[in-house]
Amino acid sequence: MNRLFLSLALLSCLSLVPASCEPASSSTAGTAGSEQGSVTDDEGNEEENMSYKLNITVESRTFTATLVENSSAEALLEKLAATGPISIVMSDYGDMEKVGSLGFSLPRNDAQTTTGPGDIILYLGSNFVIYYDSNSWNFTKLGHVDGVSTRAEMLELLGGKGSKTVELSLPE
Repeated sequence: MNRLFLSLALLSCLSLVPASCEPASSSTAGTAGSEQGSVTDDEGNEEENMSYKLNITVESRTFTATLVENSSAEALLEKLAATGPISIVMSDYGDMEKVGSLGFSLPRNDAQTTTGPGDIILYLGSNFVIYYDSNSWNFTKLGHVDGVSTRAEMLELLGGKGSKTVELSLPE
């Protein structure tokens, strides 16, 4: 009886050894990063990773923004990749933001959001908004202007108040 028990125990242990000795996978399956490169999906296929960066140019001054990873930001990046730079005439609204029509609609991911200086918002699916002050509303966050934390910093990058033409483009 002891011999049978010992044999079964040994057999059970041996059946576990191959599984525990397999090398760990170095795949980044299903992950998406903010740098360009490739990732491996769940089926082992390599796919190109999107760069979640955006160039914004106002009055010949270009600065960057980091976009969030959502279907709205991805659709904006895809549109820019397909058509090239987009120009938007933006005007001040409510002493807190510059807003302008994209001329097309993007998918919405609306959620109650409190903005701050430098936040980039999609409003009603087709309006591009850059905040230079705070607001709380139900809209889609697209990203944030890199290095901006104050109203003065954002207004300086935007060239002050008043109507401005803003160009959106992909980094080179």
